[in-house]
Amino acid sequence: MSNFLLTGLFTEGTTDIRFLESVVKTTLENVAFDCSGDIETELQIIKIEKAGLSFNEQVLKAAQKSKNDFGVLILFVHTDSDNTDDLDAFRNRIIPAKEFVNQQDENEVCKKIVAIVPVQMTESWMLADKELLKHEIGIEMSDFDLGIHKQPEEIANPKAVIENIIRISKESQVKKKRKNGMVIADLYQIIGQKTEISKLEELGSYIKFKNSLIDQLRELNFYHK
Repeated sequence: MSNFLLTGLFTEGTTDIRFLESVVKTTLENVAFDCSGDIETELQIIKIEKAGLSFNEQVLKAAQKSKNDFGVLILFVHTDSDNTDDLDAFRNRIIPAKEFVNQQDENEVCKKIVAIVPVQMTESWMLADKELLKHEIGIEMSDFDLGIHKQPEEIANPKAVIENIIRISKESQVKKKRKNGMVIADLYQIIGQKTEISKLEELGSYIKFKNSLIDQLRELNFYHK
């Protein structure tokens, strides 16, 4: 008989959901494969009204909804680092939010929180598989010419870089008298679904997220490796 692991995902924005939902689901399935016994996993998207709430309050509200509405065991909380590393994001957002949630009644909140903190922003993870990105946009230029030859987390504004690649592709299509109406919003879901986890494992922030998930599964007595 298999065990059932219900998890939740709370993100900064709706576009983040489109990319991260598939990535988190696949990671869950891969990690669950290494767990003791058969484990069925499910991911619930957690949406709350954020207006007027601090990050601590948003995470608390998400943790409350996760527990009370769905019975979630692990809550994934996403925030971009908006920096060249994740130190400030953990120090000023993730750690205080976890401490705030831990102060609450365990019967009212999900206290098992796994942070997802892409260095720079979510779009850095979208650059993990550059060939896939270029294929989906429909462009054959070199990584260097497109400005994506660096390690993804070293690219200061990956969203702007991807948007620029789309612009270049559109200009090329116009010259060939073809129409290309793609915008970056069209890419989040498809890139999230198609990116190989092995590509993401080359990013330090992804490894940190995956290891944090494994730690929580150990605490729940699912993972024994």
